[in-house]
Amino acid sequence: MINKFNSIIIGFGKGGKTLAMDLANKGEKVALIEKSTMMYGGTCINQACIPTKILENQSSIIRKYDLNDFSEKGIKYAESINKKEDLITKLRNANYNKLNSNENIKIFTGQGSFVDETTVEVKTIDEENFTLEGEKIFINTGSVPNIPTIKGIENSNIVYTNETLMKLEKLPKKMTIIGSGFIGLEFAGIYSSFGSEVTVVNTRSTILPNEDADDRDEVINILKKRNVNFLNDLSIVEIKEENNLAKLIYTKNSQEDQVELESDLILIATGRKANTEGLKLENANIKLDSRGFVKVNEILKTSTKNIWALGDVNGGAQFTYISLDDYRIVINHLFGDKTRKTTDRQNIPSALFLDPTFSRVGLNVKQAKVKGHNVLVAKMATEAIPRAKQIGKTDGFIKIVIDKDSEKVLGATMICEDSSEMIHLIQLAIDMNIKYTYLRDRIYAHPTMTEALNDILSPEMIKEV
Repeated sequence: MINKFNSIIIGFGKGGKTLAMDLANKGEKVALIEKSTMMYGGTCINQACIPTKILENQSSIIRKYDLNDFSEKGIKYAESINKKEDLITKLRNANYNKLNSNENIKIFTGQGSFVDETTVEVKTIDEENFTLEGEKIFINTGSVPNIPTIKGIENSNIVYTNETLMKLEKLPKKMTIIGSGFIGLEFAGIYSSFGSEVTVVNTRSTILPNEDADDRDEVINILKKRNVNFLNDLSIVEIKEENNLAKLIYTKNSQEDQVELESDLILIATGRKANTEGLKLENANIKLDSRGFVKVNEILKTSTKNIWALGDVNGGAQFTYISLDDYRIVINHLFGDKTRKTTDRQNIPSALFLDPTFSRVGLNVKQAKVKGHNVLVAKMATEAIPRAKQIGKTDGFIKIVIDKDSEKVLGATMICEDSSEMIHLIQLAIDMNIKYTYLRDRIYAHPTMTEALNDILSPEMIKEV
């Protein structure tokens, strides 16, 4: 028997679940397929944004206890893991119940795979088989950890991904992180704050290679204060387990001599790849790009006319707020004025939660110069901000990049408390082509971090670079 729907959505992530509810509220019959009962709500709720930020917050609190006994730190860590599990379980259930209560949505829990361009077969976790036919199909299956080819990396006793590590209730005394992107650095910050001795292993010459040197150095200094060690420019030879410990064998600077790094476990944080396994995309003539992500155009249509791809699976920036904006583009072209497209996106903010958070938007100095701007920089240490002194969080700085000729704001780096909130004010200034003097002359509440803009953008703080 074929079950017919107006829309089939594969994946319960941010874009997919929002689209499902909107389509259902418009009267469409919607099938929503999710592979796992542990993924209702998507990656953000269950494995990424929410759980990691819970642990970041808890680790920051615990770091300030200044506990000397590692067993005490381990108890606090286990409590934090349980607190994280409690919250994401509530969120997961709330997401399921919200959509399941809509009479126009039918949730199928199992593996969905394409039969042809309009048909999807679902094998549920209860071993039932359903054939679904949809006028429109949306792929929202997200991404999964990208595991590099390293001898011994398959040993799950000592090798973890971000997904498996956050289920570990025993705090490791020593851990090695392979990868120095956002995921690797956030986990370095979290586990070092809990009390682990962390080594970040990087095959490149430096972390955050696209950032300005002073921004990068500040992130390194903040993490080094927490007993994080960085090993750059390495070639990894092998991972092996000895005496229940993890050993990473590497060579340095293309030398032949091998070095062993011992720890309790190894976290693989080498990026993420499209989650397309089992979808049988070829049956629907859906093309992939050179990186293995579903290929889409500027309105998120795939190579098959009635099929769209939203979120991480389409190869865009891997942020949950991009998945949400993907939904906005799709709904605009289905029911709106058909004007929105991915190429309109500019000045997307990012936040690396390290306590203090490293937040960025627009152009940094390096990028501004490449684009031909005459650059002014306004920069001030966080310790000069009254609010920072008041709350005892003085690491970092705020740096704003300005075009000298137009006085327009080009971008900013904020490494300070509340920067993940403040950065949106800079985003708005860039989008609205506002001169920096407008931000300088506003009246801000006191004491706040934002009021630092009055001082940072004063004449004596602005220099040409």
